[in-house]
Amino acid sequence: MTPSFYKQLSESARDVYDRWHDRLEVDAESSAPWHLLIKSRIDPIRDIDGKRILEIGCGRGGFSFWLATRTPSPAQVVGADFSSKAVNKARQFAENRGVSNISWSVADIQALNQFGGGEFDTVVSCETIEHVPDPPLAVKQLARVLKPGGRLFLTTPNYFSTTGVYRAYCWVRGKKYDECGQPICQLTMLHKTRRWVRRAGLRIVESDSRGQYIPFPRRPPIEARFLEHPRFLMRWFGLHSFVLAEKPVG
Repeated sequence: MTPSFYKQLSESARDVYDRWHDRLEVDAESSAPWHLLIKSRIDPIRDIDGKRILEIGCGRGGFSFWLATRTPSPAQVVGADFSSKAVNKARQFAENRGVSNISWSVADIQALNQFGGGEFDTVVSCETIEHVPDPPLAVKQLARVLKPGGRLFLTTPNYFSTTGVYRAYCWVRGKKYDECGQPICQLTMLHKTRRWVRRAGLRIVESDSRGQYIPFPRRPPIEARFLEHPRFLMRWFGLHSFVLAEKPVG
């Protein structure tokens, strides 16, 4: 991919995401499946209390707001997103509620040049690396800005799942699979994400996936919770995948 093509693709994607975020509201409860995966694992003392946190791909800022309001010793949160519309909406939301321990930035997850190496105690990336041209490069950037001993919370779709079967069906039929209008939708899978994380120099602490869905053409998929078990097997086949990783010390 040439630099000029990448720049053109990035500018086009930015326009799409600006329009996307402009019409959506802030999810202050952060109730999406990927947020719930992180909430069930994040340690308030180790990962939030008094820490410097980066959420990259923060969208309209709901989860950054949640992180910034959790503990008696508030974290210093940086909420960053590719879309300036999303960042502006997030900033306004936090200011209206008197939350001042979040700073906001427009940033590309593949080139976090405004942040130094080892700057953050905790890094959060939800449903973002699948929407960029080079996901492994994005993961390397997340590892670079993480402090030694710091932890990365990473979620991304796992198409090694029933939804992946539907995506293959769309491909066979010549239909575009775009996750409700996303301009870039990489074929991410949990085992690939784990490999990218290890190659970035991080140690995997835990990985999991949840969300079993039976897809149907031209209608919303049906959640099939009975397919969540046995966990030792089905944790590889959920749509919503999660990786918790740590940057080695020294």
